[in-house]
Amino acid sequence: MLDVHRLRVFRSVVASQSVQAAAANLGYTPSAVSQHITALQRETGLVLFERAGRGLRATAAGLVLAEQADGILNRLGEAEVVVADLRAGRTGSLSLSYFASAGGAWLPRVVRRLTGEFPRVRLDLALREWLPDDPAERSDLQIAVERPDYEAWPGFTAHHLLDDPYVAVLPENHPLAARDEIELAELSSERWVDNDFARGWCRRNLLEACTAAGFRPPFHVEAHDYPTALAFVAAGIGITVLPQLGTTHLPAGTRVVPLVRPVPVRSILAVVRDAVAHTPPALAALEEMRAIASGNTSGEGPDNHAFTVGRPRR
Repeated sequence: MLDVHRLRVFRSVVASQSVQAAAANLGYTPSAVSQHITALQRETGLVLFERAGRGLRATAAGLVLAEQADGILNRLGEAEVVVADLRAGRTGSLSLSYFASAGGAWLPRVVRRLTGEFPRVRLDLALREWLPDDPAERSDLQIAVERPDYEAWPGFTAHHLLDDPYVAVLPENHPLAARDEIELAELSSERWVDNDFARGWCRRNLLEACTAAGFRPPFHVEAHDYPTALAFVAAGIGITVLPQLGTTHLPAGTRVVPLVRPVPVRSILAVVRDAVAHTPPALAALEEMRAIASGNTSGEGPDNHAFTVGRPRR
Protein backbone atom coordinates (compact mmCIF):
# COMPACT_ATOMS: atom_id res chain seq x y z
CA MET A 1 0.00 0.00 0.00
CA LEU A 2 1.30 3.41 -0.94
CA ASP A 3 1.43 5.94 1.84
CA VAL A 4 -0.55 9.04 0.83
CA HIS A 5 1.57 11.29 2.99
CA ARG A 6 4.75 10.06 1.27
CA LEU A 7 3.12 10.67 -2.09
CA ARG A 8 2.54 14.29 -1.09
CA VAL A 9 6.20 14.67 -0.06
CA PHE A 10 7.30 12.94 -3.26
CA ARG A 11 5.16 15.24 -5.40
CA SER A 12 6.65 18.28 -3.70
CA VAL A 13 10.20 17.10 -4.44
CA VAL A 14 9.29 16.46 -8.09
CA ALA A 15 7.82 19.96 -8.38
CA SER A 16 10.71 21.75 -6.63
CA GLN A 17 13.51 19.42 -7.91
CA SER A 18 15.21 19.78 -4.55
CA VAL A 19 14.96 18.09 -1.17
CA GLN A 20 15.85 21.35 0.56
CA ALA A 21 13.20 23.34 -1.35
CA ALA A 22 10.53 20.69 -0.72
CA ALA A 23 11.42 20.68 2.98
CA ALA A 24 11.06 24.47 3.13
CA ASN A 25 7.71 24.33 1.30
CA LEU A 26 6.33 21.61 3.55
CA GLY A 27 7.78 22.85 6.81
CA TYR A 28 9.87 19.69 7.29
CA THR A 29 13.57 19.12 7.81
CA PRO A 30 15.56 17.97 4.72
CA SER A 31 16.35 14.78 6.64
CA ALA A 32 12.63 13.99 7.09
CA VAL A 33 11.96 14.56 3.36
CA SER A 34 14.88 12.31 2.40
CA GLN A 35 13.57 9.57 4.70
CA HIS A 36 10.11 9.71 3.07
CA ILE A 37 11.61 9.51 -0.45
CA THR A 38 13.86 6.61 0.54
CA ALA A 39 10.90 4.76 2.09
CA LEU A 40 8.74 5.37 -1.01
CA GLN A 41 11.46 4.02 -3.32
CA ARG A 42 11.76 0.97 -1.09
CA GLU A 43 7.97 0.44 -1.11
CA THR A 44 7.67 0.76 -4.89
CA GLY A 45 10.99 -0.95 -5.81
CA LEU A 46 11.62 1.95 -8.21
CA VAL A 47 14.35 4.54 -8.66
CA LEU A 48 12.37 7.76 -8.60
CA PHE A 49 15.10 10.43 -8.82
CA GLU A 50 18.51 10.97 -10.35
CA ARG A 51 21.04 13.66 -9.65
CA ALA A 52 20.92 16.74 -11.88
CA GLY A 53 23.72 19.09 -10.85
CA ARG A 54 23.02 20.21 -7.30
CA GLY A 55 19.38 19.17 -7.53
CA LEU A 56 17.23 16.17 -8.37
CA ARG A 57 15.34 15.18 -11.47
CA ALA A 58 12.53 12.64 -11.58
CA THR A 59 13.31 9.50 -13.56
CA ALA A 60 10.90 8.22 -16.22
CA ALA A 61 9.35 5.97 -13.57
CA GLY A 62 9.22 8.91 -11.18
CA LEU A 63 7.33 11.04 -13.73
CA VAL A 64 4.76 8.30 -14.30
CA LEU A 65 4.26 7.90 -10.55
CA ALA A 66 4.02 11.69 -10.16
CA GLU A 67 1.21 11.75 -12.74
CA GLN A 68 -0.62 9.02 -10.86
CA ALA A 69 0.00 10.80 -7.57
CA ASP A 70 -1.67 13.93 -8.97
CA GLY A 71 -4.84 11.96 -9.67
CA ILE A 72 -4.78 10.28 -6.27
CA LEU A 73 -4.22 13.54 -4.40
CA ASN A 74 -6.91 15.32 -6.41
CA ARG A 75 -9.45 12.60 -5.62
CA LEU A 76 -8.39 12.64 -2.00
CA GLY A 77 -8.89 16.40 -1.91
CA GLU A 78 -12.36 15.98 -3.38
CA ALA A 79 -13.17 13.34 -0.76
CA GLU A 80 -11.98 15.67 2.00
CA VAL A 81 -14.30 18.39 0.67
CA VAL A 82 -17.21 15.93 0.66
CA VAL A 83 -16.41 14.92 4.24
CA ALA A 84 -16.28 18.57 5.29
CA ASP A 85 -19.60 19.22 3.51
CA LEU A 86 -21.21 16.21 5.16
CA ARG A 87 -19.95 17.31 8.55
CA ALA A 88 -21.32 20.82 7.99
CA GLY A 89 -24.58 19.54 6.50
CA ARG A 90 -23.96 21.09 3.08
CA THR A 91 -24.55 17.84 1.19
CA GLY A 92 -25.97 14.36 1.70
CA SER A 93 -29.61 13.47 2.28
CA LEU A 94 -32.31 13.72 4.93
CA SER A 95 -35.42 11.55 4.90
CA LEU A 96 -38.49 13.23 6.37
CA SER A 97 -41.98 11.79 6.73
CA TYR A 98 -45.16 13.52 7.80
CA PHE A 99 -48.89 13.02 8.23
CA ALA A 100 -51.31 14.73 5.86
CA SER A 101 -52.41 17.78 7.85
CA ALA A 102 -48.82 18.53 8.89
CA GLY A 103 -47.84 18.30 5.24
CA GLY A 104 -50.14 21.15 4.29
CA ALA A 105 -49.59 23.26 7.38
CA TRP A 106 -45.93 22.80 8.28
CA LEU A 107 -43.96 21.16 5.51
CA PRO A 108 -43.77 24.11 3.04
CA ARG A 109 -42.02 26.25 5.62
CA VAL A 110 -39.68 23.46 6.79
CA VAL A 111 -38.70 22.50 3.23
CA ARG A 112 -38.24 26.13 2.23
CA ARG A 113 -35.71 26.62 5.03
CA LEU A 114 -33.84 23.38 4.29
CA THR A 115 -33.60 24.00 0.55
CA GLY A 116 -32.51 27.59 1.20
CA GLU A 117 -29.80 26.79 3.73
CA PHE A 118 -28.71 23.40 2.36
CA PRO A 119 -29.35 23.41 -1.40
CA ARG A 120 -27.13 20.35 -2.00
CA VAL A 121 -28.92 18.19 0.56
CA ARG A 122 -31.43 15.81 -1.02
CA LEU A 123 -34.74 15.66 0.84
CA ASP A 124 -36.57 12.34 0.70
CA LEU A 125 -40.17 13.09 1.67
CA ALA A 126 -42.83 10.51 2.47
CA LEU A 127 -46.47 10.76 3.51
CA ARG A 128 -46.96 8.46 6.50
CA GLU A 129 -49.91 8.63 8.86
CA TRP A 130 -48.34 6.52 11.62
CA LEU A 131 -44.97 5.54 13.03
CA PRO A 132 -43.86 2.31 11.32
CA ASP A 133 -42.81 -0.77 13.23
CA ASP A 134 -40.48 -1.86 10.43
CA PRO A 135 -37.03 -0.23 10.96
CA ALA A 136 -36.50 -0.13 7.18
CA GLU A 137 -39.44 2.25 6.82
CA ARG A 138 -38.36 4.71 9.49
CA SER A 139 -37.27 8.15 8.32
CA ASP A 140 -34.44 10.21 9.76
CA LEU A 141 -37.09 12.62 11.01
CA GLN A 142 -40.81 11.99 11.23
CA ILE A 143 -43.56 14.42 12.20
CA ALA A 144 -45.92 12.07 13.98
CA VAL A 145 -49.09 11.94 16.01
CA GLU A 146 -48.98 9.86 19.15
CA ARG A 147 -50.18 9.68 22.73
CA PRO A 148 -48.40 12.04 25.15
CA ASP A 149 -46.69 9.07 26.85
CA TYR A 150 -45.17 7.73 23.62
CA GLU A 151 -41.67 6.24 24.00
CA ALA A 152 -39.44 6.34 20.91
CA TRP A 153 -37.73 3.29 19.45
CA PRO A 154 -34.09 2.60 20.43
CA GLY A 155 -31.82 4.86 18.37
CA PHE A 156 -34.47 7.58 18.07
CA THR A 157 -35.52 10.49 20.27
CA ALA A 158 -39.04 11.95 20.41
CA HIS A 159 -39.38 15.73 20.76
CA HIS A 160 -42.78 17.05 21.84
CA LEU A 161 -43.84 19.91 19.57
CA LEU A 162 -47.37 20.72 20.69
CA ASP A 163 -50.71 19.39 21.83
CA ASP A 164 -53.26 19.76 19.04
CA PRO A 165 -56.86 20.11 20.31
CA TYR A 166 -59.82 18.91 18.29
CA VAL A 167 -62.36 21.49 17.10
CA ALA A 168 -65.79 21.43 15.54
CA VAL A 169 -66.23 22.70 11.99
CA LEU A 170 -69.76 23.81 11.15
CA PRO A 171 -71.54 25.60 8.31
CA GLU A 172 -71.40 29.30 9.12
CA ASN A 173 -75.21 29.50 9.32
CA HIS A 174 -75.37 26.68 11.89
CA PRO A 175 -77.07 27.66 15.19
CA LEU A 176 -73.88 26.83 17.12
CA ALA A 177 -71.50 28.59 14.72
CA ALA A 178 -71.56 31.89 16.62
CA ARG A 179 -70.57 30.28 19.91
CA ASP A 180 -67.14 30.79 21.47
CA GLU A 181 -67.06 27.13 22.49
CA ILE A 182 -69.20 24.03 22.26
CA GLU A 183 -69.54 21.20 24.74
CA LEU A 184 -68.82 17.95 22.93
CA ALA A 185 -72.12 16.44 24.13
CA GLU A 186 -74.03 19.22 22.34
CA LEU A 187 -73.03 17.63 19.03
CA SER A 188 -74.53 14.23 19.87
CA SER A 189 -77.63 14.79 17.70
CA GLU A 190 -75.83 16.44 14.76
CA ARG A 191 -75.25 14.83 11.37
CA TRP A 192 -71.56 13.95 11.56
CA VAL A 193 -69.17 13.74 8.62
CA ASP A 194 -66.45 11.15 9.25
CA ASN A 195 -62.98 12.27 8.13
CA ASP A 196 -60.60 9.42 8.99
CA PHE A 197 -60.92 6.49 6.62
CA ALA A 198 -57.71 4.97 8.03
CA ARG A 199 -59.41 4.40 11.40
CA GLY A 200 -56.17 5.37 13.07
CA TRP A 201 -55.32 6.57 16.54
CA CYS A 202 -56.65 10.09 15.88
CA ARG A 203 -60.14 8.69 15.21
CA ARG A 204 -60.00 6.36 18.22
CA ASN A 205 -58.98 9.32 20.36
CA LEU A 206 -62.08 11.22 19.20
CA LEU A 207 -64.37 8.25 19.82
CA GLU A 208 -62.99 7.85 23.35
CA ALA A 209 -63.73 11.52 24.05
CA CYS A 210 -67.27 11.15 22.73
CA THR A 211 -67.76 8.06 24.90
CA ALA A 212 -66.60 10.10 27.89
CA ALA A 213 -69.25 12.70 26.94
CA GLY A 214 -71.91 9.98 26.87
CA PHE A 215 -72.54 9.28 23.18
CA ARG A 216 -71.14 7.76 20.02
CA PRO A 217 -70.91 10.02 16.93
CA PRO A 218 -73.76 9.31 14.48
CA PHE A 219 -71.70 9.41 11.28
CA HIS A 220 -73.92 10.25 8.30
CA VAL A 221 -71.28 10.55 5.57
CA GLU A 222 -67.82 9.01 5.36
CA ALA A 223 -64.99 11.07 3.85
CA HIS A 224 -61.48 9.74 3.37
CA ASP A 225 -59.61 12.90 4.30
CA TYR A 226 -59.93 16.28 5.98
CA PRO A 227 -60.31 18.46 2.83
CA THR A 228 -63.21 16.33 1.58
CA ALA A 229 -64.90 16.37 4.98
CA LEU A 230 -64.54 20.17 5.14
CA ALA A 231 -66.04 20.47 1.66
CA PHE A 232 -69.04 18.44 2.84
CA VAL A 233 -69.45 20.81 5.79
CA ALA A 234 -69.30 23.82 3.47
CA ALA A 235 -72.05 22.18 1.38
CA GLY A 236 -74.27 21.97 4.46
CA ILE A 237 -74.22 18.17 4.65
CA GLY A 238 -73.22 18.05 8.30
CA ILE A 239 -70.56 18.92 10.86
CA THR A 240 -67.15 17.37 11.42
CA VAL A 241 -64.71 17.24 14.33
CA LEU A 242 -61.00 17.12 13.63
CA PRO A 243 -57.67 18.31 15.06
CA GLN A 244 -57.15 22.05 14.78
CA LEU A 245 -54.11 21.56 12.55
CA GLY A 246 -56.44 20.07 9.95
CA THR A 247 -58.32 23.37 9.62
CA THR A 248 -55.43 25.26 8.01
CA HIS A 249 -57.21 25.64 4.67
CA LEU A 250 -60.87 26.20 5.49
CA PRO A 251 -63.38 26.43 2.66
CA ALA A 252 -65.62 29.49 2.52
CA GLY A 253 -68.86 29.19 4.43
CA THR A 254 -67.45 27.26 7.39
CA ARG A 255 -66.75 28.15 11.00
CA VAL A 256 -64.35 26.62 13.53
CA VAL A 257 -65.44 26.48 17.17
CA PRO A 258 -63.33 25.07 20.04
CA LEU A 259 -64.64 22.07 21.98
CA VAL A 260 -64.85 21.72 25.77
CA ARG A 261 -65.85 19.10 28.32
CA PRO A 262 -63.94 17.11 27.25
CA VAL A 263 -61.34 18.50 24.85
CA PRO A 264 -59.90 15.70 22.70
CA VAL A 265 -56.19 16.36 22.22
CA ARG A 266 -53.48 14.67 20.19
CA SER A 267 -49.73 15.19 20.68
CA ILE A 268 -47.54 16.07 17.72
CA LEU A 269 -43.98 14.82 17.96
CA ALA A 270 -40.79 15.05 15.94
CA VAL A 271 -39.11 11.64 16.11
CA VAL A 272 -35.44 12.03 15.14
CA ARG A 273 -32.87 9.35 14.39
CA ASP A 274 -30.03 9.78 16.91
CA ALA A 275 -27.38 9.18 14.23
CA VAL A 276 -28.39 12.36 12.35
CA ALA A 277 -29.67 14.45 15.25
CA HIS A 278 -26.45 16.51 15.41
CA THR A 279 -26.33 17.34 11.69
CA PRO A 280 -27.15 20.92 10.63
CA PRO A 281 -30.12 19.96 8.37
CA ALA A 282 -31.78 17.88 11.11
CA LEU A 283 -31.15 20.62 13.67
CA ALA A 284 -32.57 23.27 11.31
CA ALA A 285 -35.66 21.16 10.54
CA LEU A 286 -36.35 20.56 14.24
CA GLU A 287 -35.78 24.23 15.04
CA GLU A 288 -38.24 25.29 12.33
CA MET A 289 -40.87 22.83 13.53
CA ARG A 290 -40.55 24.15 17.06
CA ALA A 291 -40.88 27.72 15.78
CA ILE A 292 -44.06 26.83 13.89
CA ALA A 293 -45.46 24.95 16.87
CA SER A 294 -44.79 27.89 19.17
CA GLY A 295 -46.69 30.23 16.85
CA ASN A 296 -43.67 31.99 15.37
CA THR A 297 -44.98 33.24 12.00
CA SER A 298 -41.75 34.74 10.66
CA GLY A 299 -42.34 33.02 7.34
CA GLU A 300 -44.98 33.83 4.80
CA GLY A 301 -47.90 31.90 3.40
CA PRO A 302 -50.99 30.10 4.66
CA ASP A 303 -48.97 27.52 6.57
CA ASN A 304 -48.31 30.16 9.20
CA HIS A 305 -51.96 30.37 10.23
CA ALA A 306 -52.36 26.73 11.16
CA PHE A 307 -53.65 27.52 14.63
CA THR A 308 -56.02 30.36 13.90
CA VAL A 309 -59.52 29.56 15.16
CA GLY A 310 -62.41 31.49 13.69
CA ARG A 311 -63.59 32.57 10.30
CA PRO A 312 -61.24 31.79 7.42
CA ARG A 313 -59.04 34.56 6.12
CA ARG A 314 -60.43 36.10 2.95
